[in-house]
Amino acid sequence: MRAMKNADASTSPRHAADLAPAHAPTRGKGTLADHVTSVLARQIRDGEFAPDARLPSERELTERFAVSRTVIREAISRLKSEGLVGSRRGSGTVVLGANQATPFRLDMQVEDMRDSIRAVLRVIELRRGVEGEMAALAAQRRTKVQNQAIQQALKAIDKAAEDGRDGVQEDFAFHAAISNAAHNPLYTSLVQFLSQFLHAAIRVARMNEARRSDFGQQVRSEHAAIARAIADGDAAAARAAALQHMENSAQRIQAADREFWASEAGQAAARDLARQVETKE
Repeated sequence: MRAMKNADASTSPRHAADLAPAHAPTRGKGTLADHVTSVLARQIRDGEFAPDARLPSERELTERFAVSRTVIREAISRLKSEGLVGSRRGSGTVVLGANQATPFRLDMQVEDMRDSIRAVLRVIELRRGVEGEMAALAAQRRTKVQNQAIQQALKAIDKAAEDGRDGVQEDFAFHAAISNAAHNPLYTSLVQFLSQFLHAAIRVARMNEARRSDFGQQVRSEHAAIARAIADGDAAAARAAALQHMENSAQRIQAADREFWASEAGQAAARDLARQVETKE
């Protein structure tokens, strides 16, 4: 496809046809913002918008896609997060060149609940090495205050369980405290990026633990082993404990049996998994 040569080309008859209301999204799989983002991203990648070309205005896109301004703003925000467009004073939203840095993203193909679980397991597998080295560095570099923060985060998970809460936020806070103690902000950023895929997975594990009391004790023991090794300054033990925790986390997801998935809670968890992975693509 021929790339546009200047900003005015974004309003050419050809583009007006491509984005006309006839192509407005329908409420099938995905949201209106998903559809608008997909169409614009495809056109940018196919070269229909040349580098530095100005995208149609918010008002034009609203009319052409027959959606609200809120939908268009969400789509533009997603395109910016993918490094495809950016804001430029006096020009509005413009297409970024190929030499611009593109944020890392995970390419996941999700069609059903089974694919969703498989995708989450792959993220856990990817995260395993990250968590292992991060824990080892935390054992070597943590300060007294940071060690206290890790121990307090561990207690917060226990308190959440006592209060009957799922403990998802407390679980992430525990791992975040370890990433801070590693004294490498890149670990913190990467763990946060990967963790966005795992909220639903942890909920599955927590719900499954309610049916299997041994699972709850396993998680408690694994977290305690990581925290203890970090407190002792034992990098090798911290690494091994973190790796084991990630491996066991994957096994617990897989151990959710057919009875669980057939239950009302299991069905809700499956939908949550699918929705969470889809919205992060």
